[in-house]
Amino acid sequence: MRRLAWVTGPAILLLAALAALVVALGVGGGAAPPPFVDPGAVVRFGIPIATVLVDLGAAGTIGALALACFALVPGSAAFNRAVDLAAAAAAVWTVASAGTAFLLFQSLHVSAPTLDEAYGQQLGTFLTDVSVGRAWLTVTLVAAAATAVCFAVRHVTALALTAVGAALGLVPIAQQGHAGSTADHDLAITAIWLHVLFVSVWLGGLLALVLVRALLDDERLQAVLRRYSSMALVCFIVVAVSGYASAAIRVGELANLGTPYGVLVVGKVLALLALGALGAVQRRAVIPRVRRELPRWFRVLVLAELAFMGIAAGLASGLARTAPPVEEVPTTELATPTPAEYLTGRPLPVELTPGRFLTEWRLDLLWALVAAFAVFFYLAGVWRLRRRGDRWPWYRTALWLLGFAALVWVTNGAPAVYEQYLFSAHMLGHMILTMAIPVVLVLAAPVTLAARAIRRRDDGSRGGREWILWAVQSPVAGVLTNPLVAAVLFAGSLWLFYYTGIFRWAVTDHIGHVWMVVHFLITGYLFSLVLVGVDPVRRRPPYALRLVLLLATMAFHAFFGLAIMSNSGLMLADWFGAMGRTWGNPPLVDQQFGGGIAWSVGEIPTVILAIVVAIQWARSDDREAKRRDRAAERDGEAELAAYNEMLARRSRAN
Repeated sequence: MRRLAWVTGPAILLLAALAALVVALGVGGGAAPPPFVDPGAVVRFGIPIATVLVDLGAAGTIGALALACFALVPGSAAFNRAVDLAAAAAAVWTVASAGTAFLLFQSLHVSAPTLDEAYGQQLGTFLTDVSVGRAWLTVTLVAAAATAVCFAVRHVTALALTAVGAALGLVPIAQQGHAGSTADHDLAITAIWLHVLFVSVWLGGLLALVLVRALLDDERLQAVLRRYSSMALVCFIVVAVSGYASAAIRVGELANLGTPYGVLVVGKVLALLALGALGAVQRRAVIPRVRRELPRWFRVLVLAELAFMGIAAGLASGLARTAPPVEEVPTTELATPTPAEYLTGRPLPVELTPGRFLTEWRLDLLWALVAAFAVFFYLAGVWRLRRRGDRWPWYRTALWLLGFAALVWVTNGAPAVYEQYLFSAHMLGHMILTMAIPVVLVLAAPVTLAARAIRRRDDGSRGGREWILWAVQSPVAGVLTNPLVAAVLFAGSLWLFYYTGIFRWAVTDHIGHVWMVVHFLITGYLFSLVLVGVDPVRRRPPYALRLVLLLATMAFHAFFGLAIMSNSGLMLADWFGAMGRTWGNPPLVDQQFGGGIAWSVGEIPTVILAIVVAIQWARSDDREAKRRDRAAERDGEAELAAYNEMLARRSRAN
């Protein structure tokens, strides 16, 4: 009976996905013959079927690894079975990705496959020189690597890193299809990546839960269900928000919900609402009353969830083959694109004035969600401490809120709107990212709060607290928080970034921009943590050395700003100099103004750091003096007497 249950779950998921795909292709016409050259029914139907298998394979890989690394005990039978599922799913993902790449090539090549050399060369050219081919080749290689690791490795840390790599492997998928040609290119890519990623965690985690359920006793099953339920709730929120953003871009007006694309979107929304309702029932009615022999209706509940997830996956694959009602014409293909539209894909914004620093916004869904969840979990930790009678300094909470408010403004406000057009706007955002935000976040002591607020697990699994403490205590963290390493990363990366091709990548490519934000937040955080942090690190330098490092870094940073101010050549001249701006300073003057921002605005947080280090040094001396006084009171100043006796002996000896 249990073996039948193991087969039933995956079978229902697959059948529901394929049935929904057939309906979606019929409604949206995604498999209809093209008007000019028909590659054949095998290719037309094979591509959406292969993409469904890609989605399910990726979900099984990422979701099973997420459940294993967050909810299960490493080395247990349930853990090993979840990893086995991840390995099998990754193998499906690999084969399906390779099949998708081949079918996409056939849709362009049209003629039947052959074994001659010319056909192989054309296929190789498609996989290496054409963007779609490169994307699917990358996905195939990522999936193959995940397959090998999941089959060969059982260490929880390595598997967690594999899950992260697999999540990044979804980025090329997000860059294809409708996301790649819309005017809101960056938002579309971010939304679809978040959507696919969190659907994968949600779906794959549930599938893994079905397969490991028989290996868990009552108490362990309840704990795993509770942990998965928390994961699923986060996934539901992100999937709903990212799905809404994607639909808003492609559907546009509400009237377009009557189009074939809109009908399929409505179907996905209904499936999501059904999943939310089933998840609420599971959280409220099932988890508190878990028993070894679960009632039949619980199995029906889980199978219904898998069915609705399969329906959503099938509809998603059909949507990818359906023309959206909002016409997607790349701005570079417009009849008369402006220079700004040709370079950035967007119209040139209006002139930046002081008032528009607060009124100009453009949504970056990734960082908006990061900030929202960071604030929520921090406030939840503070609330948990206060509920049990512990205190937490109010100013640390205020600093955390201030830091993420600044992050939202930099990534969604005026700096984000103008950074591709004005070097000065880019530099302002950069300085706040690397100099200001990390300082206030470090002083908010998030690791200390997490260690105190998150419950410690006693079953050997790794929850949020365990993963955070592992991260700060790992050998890599020890190297990165070495004072010299942190200082070199902080100051040296400025020069490496702006005087290599990385700068162009970060300005012209959305993925490069995300990397830039992550990199400078991390390097700034590490440097601030070493200097003024209260969270634990392996090496905390003496206060005198901290001031020396800070002064040296300040001088290095000032020299960087002056170098840009005095530079007579325009950086990225074919970009900033070709925007066709008729307002604001000329590009070179704007660049020099940006150098002034790097020198002046960047020094303000440095001065604040110096003041904080000095205050902490003074307080440390006060604490040490008080400690010595208490010790002297306890032992009758034995330490001083011993010191005087030593001096007396030396005097007599001389």
